[in-house]
Amino acid sequence: MAKEDLIEVKFRLFDGTDIGPNKYDPSTTIGSLKEIIVARWPQDRENGPKTIHDVKLINAGKILENNRTLGESRVPVAELPGGVITMHVVVRPPLSDKNNDKLPDNKPKKSRCACSVM
Repeated sequence: MAKEDLIEVKFRLFDGTDIGPNKYDPSTTIGSLKEIIVARWPQDRENGPKTIHDVKLINAGKILENNRTLGESRVPVAELPGGVITMHVVVRPPLSDKNNDKLPDNKPKKSRCACSVM
């Protein structure tokens, strides 16, 4: 494949920092791109993704599907020739363990009504 056929993409994290830019083949799947993001996630950031299912990629306002390719997911109207495509990365917060997160209810229950019957 010719070098000019590669698509240059950077991934914008929620704090404004980027992973990339790097060049990818148009046949690269979105799932593969998510694997790259998980592997290259900055170690000094909290709440990083554990798997590709924790990551959503957004390009031109559309959430990209794992089984689609980069070539299928690009929006040529929004791209500048020779420019870098910026995809936004959204990380799903870790699911909490419902059994461990419940706090004991030691607070006395408050009455909702303070009426007095005379």
